[in-house]
Amino acid sequence: MSIMYKSTRSNSDKVTASQAILKGLADDGGLFVPDSIPALEVPLEKLADMTYQETAYEVMKLFLSDFTEEELKHCINGAYDDKFDTKEIAPLVKKDGAYYLELFHGKTIAFKDMALSILPYLMTTAAKKNGVKNEIVILTATSGDTGKAALAGFADVPGTSIIVFYPKNGVSPIQEKQMLTQKGENTNVVGIIGNFDDAQTGVKEMFHSKNLAERMNAKGYQFSSANSINIGRLVPQIVYYVYAYGQLLKQGEITCGEKMNVVVPTGNFGNILAAFYAKNMGLPIETLYCASNENKVLFDFFQSGTYDRKREFILTSSPSMDILISSNLERLIYRITGEDAAQTKVFMDALSSNGEYTITKEMMEKLSCFVGGYASEAETAANIKKVFDKAGYIMDTHTSVASCVYYDKAKDAGLKTVIASTASPYKFTRSVMDAIDKEKYDSMTDFELVDELNALSGVKIPEAIEEIRTAPIRHDIVCDKSEMQMTVEKILGL
Repeated sequence: MSIMYKSTRSNSDKVTASQAILKGLADDGGLFVPDSIPALEVPLEKLADMTYQETAYEVMKLFLSDFTEEELKHCINGAYDDKFDTKEIAPLVKKDGAYYLELFHGKTIAFKDMALSILPYLMTTAAKKNGVKNEIVILTATSGDTGKAALAGFADVPGTSIIVFYPKNGVSPIQEKQMLTQKGENTNVVGIIGNFDDAQTGVKEMFHSKNLAERMNAKGYQFSSANSINIGRLVPQIVYYVYAYGQLLKQGEITCGEKMNVVVPTGNFGNILAAFYAKNMGLPIETLYCASNENKVLFDFFQSGTYDRKREFILTSSPSMDILISSNLERLIYRITGEDAAQTKVFMDALSSNGEYTITKEMMEKLSCFVGGYASEAETAANIKKVFDKAGYIMDTHTSVASCVYYDKAKDAGLKTVIASTASPYKFTRSVMDAIDKEKYDSMTDFELVDELNALSGVKIPEAIEEIRTAPIRHDIVCDKSEMQMTVEKILGL
């Protein structure tokens, strides 16, 4: 069956998967969603014997139905190769009764590599399929991890260039240095005076500008996105939940058809939405635990049915989740309205103009598979130390937020639970080492802490960290949030 894509905000013409990937965002400002969610075709018992690459093909062929088998396998095999430091790509590690799905074994040691390793292949294949002659400008906002993963993925890819905006004081020192040292003649990194929501809003406004699009086209450019608003980001994320179930079967931890729970630390809602799509494909998932940090806009939404961004923006030790406008939630809202694009647009317009919206009781009932939870800064730090002391396992701050929610809400639910472990502890060494023993490590530099973490964990220092120790800064542009478009125009020579 051929899957087509439509906007969450209007009943405009449907597009193919390759066209949706190229566009990134629908012309009306909505997000692309599949016109139906396909059922998994591979029998569950076969998942146990499948490699990550084989699992990826079985999932992605259903959503990306205008890609040929040859095209899709080329994309998958090019993405999931020795860029990852383990042949499993996403190993499942059992610690203290939970199963940590380690999504950080790629080039930039964060879960964004799982999708952004393949997106450039999907994008360039889609461009060829659709006869695109323009240079594709990847315009992206990042709260820390997407930026580096997208930069690494698109660096020196022919026919593309990339511009990444990040909050200048809203990412970890390691995250920032990873971006600012990025090589590639087609890469651009800009720090903004503002937060992630400001960066994301600015990027969306540029996508919506018809005048800018016309001027770019005249110069041979067109925008696309590497954010999780792009369906080419979301589909590859479904894969690792299906793979995790196969690994539980392979390890003899569950029987075929037995349900599992999933806990996901989230800010922009893409990662947990991928798990929701996997559940709707027939993967035996019982409950989706949505874990938030102190920016708990999603927790409050699942409690009350009101999404309210009118609150203090808190900078936390899990900066990739410091988000008050969770873009991918729009795809879930669209689904629980009964795919009512007009109603979805009303909600999104209310969020934009009034800062909030409230869903109906009937819509709330359709969210019964979701449970919200959150962890404070103190709880996040205490949990890192607790799990290290108990199980000898060191996790990053984002994973710890999810782990806290596991202990609080999922541990006693009676089902095996997979926790999405979204970043290497090496990416947040100061926060992690402070949690373990602040007094001992407080005076050390970030790279001294890297060596201490290595000694403590026995886990090899990732190449992504070693290579930035002495790498020169290549990007130094900083602008106000109000100057984002002007900065893009200058970079592109418009």
